[in-house]
Formats: sequence, C-alpha cells, structure tokens
Amino acid sequence: MLADLLDPLEKANRALGKLDGLSAILPETDIFLYMYVRKEAVLSSQIEGTQSSLSDLLLFESAAAPGVPLNDVQEVSNYVAATQHGLRRMKEGFPLSLRLLREIHEILLSHGRGSDKAPGEFRRSQNWIGGTRPGNARFVPPPPEQLVECMGALEKFLHNQPVATPTLVKAALAHVQFETIHPFLDGNGRLGRLLITLILCAEQALEEPLLYLSLYFKQNRQVYYDLLQRVRSEGGWREWIEFFLQGVAQTGELAAQTARKLLRLFEADRERIQGLGRPAASALRVHQRLERRPITTVQTAARALKITE
Repeated sequence: MLADLLDPLEKANRALGKLDGLSAILPETDIFLYMYVRKEAVLSSQIEGTQSSLSDLLLFESAAAPGVPLNDVQEVSNYVAATQHGLRRMKEGFPLSLRLLREIHEILLSHGRGSDKAPGEFRRSQNWIGGTRPGNARFVPPPPEQLVECMGALEKFLHNQPVATPTLVKAALAHVQFETIHPFLDGNGRLGRLLITLILCAEQALEEPLLYLSLYFKQNRQVYYDLLQRVRSEGGWREWIEFFLQGVAQTGELAAQTARKLLRLFEADRERIQGLGRPAASALRVHQRLERRPITTVQTAARALKITE
C-alpha cells in the first residue's frame, strides 16, 4: 500500500520540512504559536458544531464579552488549555500515552458542556455515531469491555510496536483508530485531531506545533467523515491516507506562507512606527504587545506595559 503513496508522502514530508525549518528562523516563535493554537481550537470545535469565532475567544481571554454563548467560547478555551498541557508534558519528557490522553481529555471537558461526561475517564457505556440509538447509528464503536484492549493496541502502535511506521502515516492511521474506538463519552473528535499534532511533536517531525489540520477537515468535512467511515466499513485505508497526506501538504504550505506574510507585515509596521520620532519607543512596545494580544483595551495594554494611557 505504501508504494502507491510515495508521491503524496514525499510532498507532505517536504511541506512539513519547510514548515519545521521556518520555525528555526522565526524571531519569536511564541507569537505564531499563540495564534495558531487558538485558530486550531476554534476550527476543531466548529467541526463539532460550536459557534465561537477566533475573535470571540480573544475577547473572552481579554475578559470582554464574546458575541456567542459563553459555553461555546469556554469549550474553545478548554481546547487551548488542553493543547498547551499536552505539549508541555511532552517537552518535560512525558511519553505520548493513554495516561497523557486522559489528562488532556480531563482539561478539554473541565468546564462548560461535557463537564458531566466523565472528563479524563474512558467510557463505561456504549456510544454511537449518528442516529438516535445503536440500531440506527452510522457507526457503533467497540463496547466498553473491549476498550482496554483497543486502547492498549493503539498505545503500542504509537510506540512503534510491532513495527515502526513513517510518522505521517502513523498520524493518519492513529487518528482513524482513535476516532473508531471513540474511547470517551464526549470530546473524541477534538482530541482525535489534537492527537495528530501530538504525534508529530513526539516523533520530532516538528520542533514546534505549527501544523493543524482542522481547517482542511472543515473545508472537506463530508469527505473527511465519509473516508473515516469507509475505513471502518470497507477497509479503505489507502484513500484515507492519501486524503490525509494531501491535507498535510496543503496546510503545511499555507502555514509557511502565512508565517512569512506576518513577518513582512510586522517588519513594515515597525518601520512606520520608527518614523514617528520620539514617541516611537512607547509605540513599539504597544506594537509588540498587539502582536501577542491583538484584541486588548487601552487600560489593559497600559497596565501591562507600565505606561500612561
């Protein structure tokens, strides 16, 4: 099967390499990570039906009132916190494991919708995808008594047992495995998409978590769901992996282009500010603050920078 996928795999690896190389020359990687993580949180949550926008999330984080129900924004905020926790734990040397996935899930469902759905605990009851009951569902995941065996097999696969697998193929296969097992009562879709990023970082395919596929999945939502189901019902692995690799190639190229555009924009803004003369020093500090927190108030910025309003 892999022989048929060498061309899309090469393109995806090339795009991933460009993106990873770009992270080494970014002057302040955390500026880009701050917004990338939040954009992914918004898009992944929107796939599940949440209405929060990136602006709503930034307003929420600045203690202002978002334009959508608070539960929607809280869901996205939980996703940001869960992502940061997972990445931080792995940087500390903790392995990508079932324990870590449960920790991340606990944060993902810590507040708002889903907080009553056993955060951090594998389900003890049957769930289903689509329909109103298992009898008319589009797909019925494994029963709870098989979860330990299924998740144990997934964990071994993540650790290259029984054999090593190319990183991007591993991420594609692990995502399907996780979504098919559906180990939690809620939050499976969001955690399954986050698992892709965690694998790329754990395998050191990316130095920084700059690749997120939720925009690609959202733009191709029906194809995404259909291909997942085709793997389950017909064993359509090749079509799914090819779709996944195309997403990595497209998203990687787009992310690299976006980073370069932002660098040029920031530099052009700094040049204009430096032309202001004496006020330039304070204005540059405000500009640096806005690079990290694009939605803020005069009072908040002045307090953070210790300057007068």
